[in-house]
Amino acid sequence: MKQAATRELYSYWNGLRGERLSPERGEIDPAAIRGILADTFMLEVDAARRYPFRLSGTRLNALFMEDLKGRSFHALWARRDRDDIAELLASICDDAAAVVAGVTAAPPQRPHIELELLLLPVRHLGKTHARILGCLSPAKLASWMGLLAVECLAMQALRILRHSRRDADRLDALATSSGAEEAAVFRRQLGSTSEPKESLRRGHFFVHQRGR
Repeated sequence: MKQAATRELYSYWNGLRGERLSPERGEIDPAAIRGILADTFMLEVDAARRYPFRLSGTRLNALFMEDLKGRSFHALWARRDRDDIAELLASICDDAAAVVAGVTAAPPQRPHIELELLLLPVRHLGKTHARILGCLSPAKLASWMGLLAVECLAMQALRILRHSRRDADRLDALATSSGAEEAAVFRRQLGSTSEPKESLRRGHFFVHQRGR
């Protein structure tokens, strides 16, 4: 993770979830991450898989020159990326995956800027397929930001960190039972693995299955 906002949000989310695969929406306190709220957003996992914005930070709105609340996150991407993005968002929900990605964006006839994207699963009222917390932070500010809207987001690089389904099921079972200590030991074992359990190429993406 290259950007300070990405690291801060991931650290906050990681602390909230503890021994669970993801935290609850109600546990997130905007005041605790006030320094990065401009780059932060929350998506709803809807039946139509549009992933509309429920909340969007001011700098993210400025990137598109509009309030993104209610707009489809999926529709913000270049058409060549949309099938991969749909699969990626499904993986975040299905496997409690944490995603870090390199993204580019630009208005017409302007040089693109590089941004770092973070997507994190969040439960709502115990439901796993409910919310996705994220941030999109630029590597550096461009002179046109806040004056011109970017056309779309384009994916350049991607890393997914997730447990296997068997690991995920075991962690959930342990974390909700009297085996909290055993869950902590199991999570440390997953996190200490130096090599990914599996690498899978999907389109131009590589998926890495592992722990923290």
